[in-house]
Amino acid sequence: MIELGAAPPLLALAGAALIPISKPGLAHRLNRFFAVAVAATALATAVIGANSAQSGNTWILLDPLGSVFLGVNGLIGGMSAFVSPVYLAHSQRGLFASGARWYYLGLYLFWAALLAVPLVGNLGLAWLLIEMTTGASALLVAYSGQRRALEAGWKYLLLTTLGLTVALLGIIFLYAASAPHGSGLAALDWSSLRRAAPQIPHPAAMISLVLIIGGLAAKIGWAPVHHWLPDAHSEAPAPISAMLSGALLPSVMLIAWRVQLAVGSSAGSGASRDLFIAFGLISLGVSVPFLWRPMAIKRLLAYSSLEHVGIMALGIGFDQPLALAGVILHVWGHALAKSLGFYATMPIFRLQPTASRRPAVGIARLSADAGGALALSILGLSGLPPSPLFFSELLILMGGLAAHQNVVVVFMSLMLALGFIGLASQLIEGLLGRPRQLGRGGPGRSRIRELSIATGAGLLILSALAYYLPGSRLLEAFQRAAT
Repeated sequence: MIELGAAPPLLALAGAALIPISKPGLAHRLNRFFAVAVAATALATAVIGANSAQSGNTWILLDPLGSVFLGVNGLIGGMSAFVSPVYLAHSQRGLFASGARWYYLGLYLFWAALLAVPLVGNLGLAWLLIEMTTGASALLVAYSGQRRALEAGWKYLLLTTLGLTVALLGIIFLYAASAPHGSGLAALDWSSLRRAAPQIPHPAAMISLVLIIGGLAAKIGWAPVHHWLPDAHSEAPAPISAMLSGALLPSVMLIAWRVQLAVGSSAGSGASRDLFIAFGLISLGVSVPFLWRPMAIKRLLAYSSLEHVGIMALGIGFDQPLALAGVILHVWGHALAKSLGFYATMPIFRLQPTASRRPAVGIARLSADAGGALALSILGLSGLPPSPLFFSELLILMGGLAAHQNVVVVFMSLMLALGFIGLASQLIEGLLGRPRQLGRGGPGRSRIRELSIATGAGLLILSALAYYLPGSRLLEAFQRAAT
């Protein structure tokens, strides 16, 4: 069981090693093979982990909590790899002379690290893997080589590395407070930290928790340390933007959550949960005004990511069964809807090149496929029923009431309503307004149609599961892993 957990990231590393050395045509064929193989392996591992007892050692932990995020990372990474040839076929070489080879190398290294993060059984190793995602994804953000992309990649690298340095300081502080003299890296295992938590002095535990979660917040994209997020999402290739938003942000949040579960009792369980609630409230409050401002599609989707990681933070902070069920549902629903929105920008930018810098106008008049994909994504993200995000947000609000966080629930409800109005108004203008130029046909329209159909089916399945998730065996296993 434990060895099975190493299969998805190792298979992705094999893809990183083999694809870049091949010829461009063969690279695309190998990419499709590895995309299917890695995604299928990750999803199978996630299903096995979600339906079995927790098992692990110093390096690997396969449990229902991590399996939820492993499945998301496998699916979104596979979809992004599969649509990457469409992106590469219409992109200009920029940062690298041999664009496709370096692109695939970066993508599969990034994907391998993302698959490993939910499976890691040690806080120190988790930090190294998160840092690995920074190096690989920063080059991908700057892939086009344009000035804006280089600035976005540098900003992303600088701010997230600074945050991870703060988190590393917290890890060192926690290690000094919890580890016996002469102990090694195994003292940072999640199980070892839980055993040592009762002996950690309260001030030391609180300082460590604030430094670690506050440092990781820069990588998660929580406000007020989110400033890299809109630029990076706007400039990265569309498949990479989908992985950044749908897979990376929740995966790093999982590590922050595991830290809270491991040592939060020493700092005071209420105080540790309040950290998540505070980041959630600030993120919602900062994101919603931007959702009302007309802006380019990818930038709008980036601020939507800020809103949704804030919602997930509130669900974790409420720490109630209904809220946890909402978090599970929200992670999956957000990943599917947000990824489709980024994939839709590939044909949209071909149809209306100005949409990469200015608000899109009249997309439905130019292409029914691109307009339908954008509508499905935005409506899903806005929480319009029957979107699974409507049910996940409802579950989180109910969990907040159960946790007696009435003021927080009122504020969250108000922000969700305002966010819905902002997204809906921008969607109407983007679809039905008068186009600034005539369309000339976009690439990959049939693929966008297929992705829209598959994503729509997935969202409906998640909505159906919302009725059963609060009382399901999956939630029970998830709660056992979380406690």
